[in-house]
Amino acid sequence: MFQSLIELMPVESRGVLTVLSAPLLWIPEWTSVMLTFMTGQNPGVVALLAVALLMPAMLMIAGMWSTMISLYTLPFRSGRGSFVTALLMAWWDAGRCVWLYWTGIARLMVAVAGWILGSLRFALLTIRNTLLGVLRSPLAMLDWTSRRYFQPGVPWIAFLVLLLWSGVEATVFTFTLQPTLNEVFGGLTGYEPNPRVMAPLLWLFLFMLVAGSFACIQVLNDAIRARRVGEIIQMALVESAVMFFEVIFLYRELIDAVTPWIAQQSGGEVRLGLVSTMLLASFGWVGVRGMSWFLFGRFGTPALLAILSRQTISQDGGISAVPAPVTGDMWRAPVEALKADVVWFQQEGKRLFELLTLPVLQLLAAALNFAVVVVQSRPAFALPFKSLDEMLASNPFATAPVTRASRGGGDRSTHTPRDGMPRVAS
Repeated sequence: MFQSLIELMPVESRGVLTVLSAPLLWIPEWTSVMLTFMTGQNPGVVALLAVALLMPAMLMIAGMWSTMISLYTLPFRSGRGSFVTALLMAWWDAGRCVWLYWTGIARLMVAVAGWILGSLRFALLTIRNTLLGVLRSPLAMLDWTSRRYFQPGVPWIAFLVLLLWSGVEATVFTFTLQPTLNEVFGGLTGYEPNPRVMAPLLWLFLFMLVAGSFACIQVLNDAIRARRVGEIIQMALVESAVMFFEVIFLYRELIDAVTPWIAQQSGGEVRLGLVSTMLLASFGWVGVRGMSWFLFGRFGTPALLAILSRQTISQDGGISAVPAPVTGDMWRAPVEALKADVVWFQQEGKRLFELLTLPVLQLLAAALNFAVVVVQSRPAFALPFKSLDEMLASNPFATAPVTRASRGGGDRSTHTPRDGMPRVAS
């Protein structure tokens, strides 16, 4: 580049121009040698070399241009010793910034690897804890249920068995009563009802009927204990009506199913009539209800009534198992944990951003120092930066009050290479 410019000049002045431009003639060729790693290799290798060497190479090139250009200003400068010292200190800062740039890349790689390993470890621990929770949840549920059951409170086992028994009776009598009900609805409506609709409705009706019979027995039992005559008569009538319905439509079908067997075993001598069939059906209802009542109905029916009426179950001594009031810890602890996580992510994000930006900005600051040293004989930044906050707070071009020492008075021995120097000789 310089050689082509010199050839445009007259022949008489080419020698002088060549001597004057000698400090700069070799820089373009040296620059091309410095950037040879950018061509002729694998793109992946070129990208890695560019990340590791491009910014330091550009800093060296900027420093060399500034140093060579400053040679032309030496004859006209005052305080040449301070200027040369500042230039050497700029090269020292440039070397330290290059080294810190490489170590910053290494720190960034270690931090990214730590984040990746931490994320993998967190994912594996989450999967492991989830699997362990799924495997241990039935055992934990059994342990919790047993602890809760053997403490005064709701008898959940009796309550669940009561619901199960009601469902079983409803299922059995659904298959028993469905043909009769289909005939009744067919005679009333003139067409066969859909069994997919009829069976669930009939099952739900029978389930409520069986559960209601247990509730009637419980209310009748409480009325007898309290000696409330009116309620005893009322519930006796209701329970008799429930018994009559179940005997006529449900338990009678069971007696009809065993009637052929009775006739076969007696040689046809015993034939059940209306009264005997109703008595056997009533006896079957009393046996089934009495067995289920004394086994689990007397414990599970109060729980069923309490749940339906949204009441607590009274314990011995008149103490009710009332759940503990909801405290602020139920929401305060998750909120505090979320705040701590947000603060941690902010700190980690700031640290990662500092690892990404601080090495690059130090190289740019070192390159700017070379240009400022050529102009003002002092660097613009005090390198290296210790943190991102220090770099953001630095303002090298802020105006400072002029002191006597800066005017030439005072103790001259306190000057450093970073102090302001006169630009030209006085």
